[in-house]
Amino acid sequence: MAEVEQQMLDVGVGANRRRIAYSWDLPPPSLSDEGGIFWLSGFMSEMGSTKASAVAHWAKEAGFGCTRFDYSGHGVSEGKLIDGTIGAWLEDALEVFDKLTVGPQIIVGSSMGAHIALLMLRKLMRDNRDEADRISALVLIAPAWDMTEELMWKKMSEADRQTLTEAGVVYHPSDYGEPYAITKKLIDEGRQHLLARKTMIPARPVVILQGSDDKDVPIGHTRELATFLKGKDVKLIEVAGGEHSLSRPQDIELLLSEIEALTV
Repeated sequence: MAEVEQQMLDVGVGANRRRIAYSWDLPPPSLSDEGGIFWLSGFMSEMGSTKASAVAHWAKEAGFGCTRFDYSGHGVSEGKLIDGTIGAWLEDALEVFDKLTVGPQIIVGSSMGAHIALLMLRKLMRDNRDEADRISALVLIAPAWDMTEELMWKKMSEADRQTLTEAGVVYHPSDYGEPYAITKKLIDEGRQHLLARKTMIPARPVVILQGSDDKDVPIGHTRELATFLKGKDVKLIEVAGGEHSLSRPQDIELLLSEIEALTV
């Protein structure tokens, strides 16, 4: 994981106030009107991850700004992961987008970050068209849309559902480290932020990258997303042999080439 120079931003009010760590790479003044890249990490991931660092490096070399941050309870941001919710992480993303980005932005979201990206776009298209218009395109990597319902709750055994209901938390094994907590609060609150297979018209280019061998976000889950995201500019690219991280050199090369194509 690459070293990231962090700064802090206050998000939320009252008891929900927390400090969010971010990295803000600005383009040269002559290119400041070109906008930048807005990176959204996945669940339990951080802004210094392999893909995030590769995107930030590419943006710097290409003369674009790049904004990355750690959700509350992730990385070096304040809070505990076990207290987190989709709504809180969406609020983090919206605040960082509003306060730290200027001009058109390509949002690149990985896994849960892709879900957050779609929720951001939906909310801004409904509530703040000027801000929505700054989102020039979306790049969604292994999009874990409606993950709390579709990829957590519906995949749980009856025993785990009972434990979650009674104890408020259940722990699941992870291929990436220690078992992680899924809380009843995360599941219940997540139901307020579902795409729920309703038709969504992004009205800007959307590129979806999905590994064929992804065990965390099955390819069928992503194919289904492509059925209710409507528009001629929605493109699904299935990556042969790709796993959930899509961090092989060829995966990152593909990701960067798709981002670059959206800047032309």
